[in-house]
Amino acid sequence: MGYKMKRKSVDPVYSMCVQPSFIIGTNNEDGSENFAPITWVSVTHEEGDGYLLVISMFGTKRTKQNVIRTGVFSANLVSVEMLPLMDYFGSKHAKDGKKNDVEYSVSRGIALDVPTLDDSPWVYECEVERSVEMGDSTTFFCRIRNIQMDERLSPKDIFDLDLTLLDPVIYSGRYHSLGKMLGEIGDFRKNV
Repeated sequence: MGYKMKRKSVDPVYSMCVQPSFIIGTNNEDGSENFAPITWVSVTHEEGDGYLLVISMFGTKRTKQNVIRTGVFSANLVSVEMLPLMDYFGSKHAKDGKKNDVEYSVSRGIALDVPTLDDSPWVYECEVERSVEMGDSTTFFCRIRNIQMDERLSPKDIFDLDLTLLDPVIYSGRYHSLGKMLGEIGDFRKNV
């Protein structure tokens, strides 16, 4: 801790919100699947031991309309290997037709009838509990009905996930990846 950091105040126009990247899978009205990248994803604790996935969507995109209409979706974690697919889904819009210029494979959820991406190492199957409108954004609080995880993961508890195996894409205006696992809670307290 040799460097003494100096901070400066700036206008609140910057968005340094480090967020994991997900591709949200929904069902269109005709039964076909729809996928779109969303990075406004987090969790919140509810009563007891439960967690709700929290996801915010801006605008009027088809994915948002599908979630409002059906109340269910999959949240497919984007690994670095999947970044070209995420970038493709983010640059091709549903109004332009089916997104099938890039090859990818789809399965169905186990607990919910939602499309899932076979290449994702971590998939949430979610059902909307409630939503909140804020301007052009809708925030959905969702019950996690099932998690599909890469079989290489075998966590000892809910916080024992080796994110380096998941290799998630992290978004903060640009795409980033993780470097390495640094340790567990309490490992660094003894060094202070």
